[in-house]
Amino acid sequence: MKRLRWPLAAVFLLAAAAIASLFLPAAPTPAGALLNISHGSSTRQIGAQLARQGILRYSWQLPLARLLQPNRTLQAGEYEFNQPATPWQIFDRLARGDVHFYLLRIPEGYNIFDIAKAVAEPGLISETEFLAAARNPQLIQDLAPGAPTLEGFLFPSTYRLTRATTAQTLCAQMVAQFRREWAALRPTQPVLPTVTLASLVEKETSVPAERPLVAGVYAKRLALGMKLDADPTTIYSALLLGNWRGAIYRSDLDRPHPYNTYKTIGLPPGPIANPGAAALAAALHPATTDNLFFVARADGSGAHRFSPNAAAHQRAVADYRRGQQKTATPTTPHAAPQRAN
Repeated sequence: MKRLRWPLAAVFLLAAAAIASLFLPAAPTPAGALLNISHGSSTRQIGAQLARQGILRYSWQLPLARLLQPNRTLQAGEYEFNQPATPWQIFDRLARGDVHFYLLRIPEGYNIFDIAKAVAEPGLISETEFLAAARNPQLIQDLAPGAPTLEGFLFPSTYRLTRATTAQTLCAQMVAQFRREWAALRPTQPVLPTVTLASLVEKETSVPAERPLVAGVYAKRLALGMKLDADPTTIYSALLLGNWRGAIYRSDLDRPHPYNTYKTIGLPPGPIANPGAAALAAALHPATTDNLFFVARADGSGAHRFSPNAAAHQRAVADYRRGQQKTATPTTPHAAPQRAN
């Protein structure tokens, strides 16, 4: 019996040392090391991945941690390791599914083409995949029947994406956020025309105080049966046709297209961008105004001059052009609506 005590003691000491190693930091982790765990990977396979990348000292440490926590399951996904951690801490992260997120910030006024480019930057979703998902209006048909796409309903915000995020799941997140924001505004107007009007407001001005005024101008022109003559709709029609050239040309203004409000009366068939809460509120509560026109100020402030008639508007346009001639870096104004027919 005495002869057996030494082997047993050695086994005990080895087991104790192995368990103790679970609570000691591993070797310095490579900066920003990423580990992608596939569905169906065994604990042994994951441990080998961690050891190969220098995140664990030994591949057997992860199976040992699993043996001590048999009721926990390791989660698939992409994990980032940027500082030393003990094998026990690493196991806990994998069991909690503390995966690496990519932050996607969508500013107010982005359209589906802008969002597609932003989504493609991390390499998670291609532009083609996102546009295909965004052009399917099924997610919003119950709230906005007749919406041609999800344009206008992909709410501007910051979203967390993972390697598992698909174009469809991202669109679903963005539409869900729109629904929450829309409900918080306690709307009483129909959804589609209101969001369409809000998208025009969002594209026309970035000055918070002007949003109700811009909405009021468009609401008045709609009530009078006037064309909106909105430059952003002309740009959007060119984007839809795939021939936007970075500036508005006479051929763009003259092109017959449902979204070109220089050629059609009333709102376009759907939104031209994704408005934020302030633009939605302005479309729900447009200012009462006698103004029918507005043009950008030449001071670069982003503000506009509003006019009640064509004569006053033409004077404002002339002032703008004179101001532009005095600047070294002229810009193209959002001067719509510039004419009344």
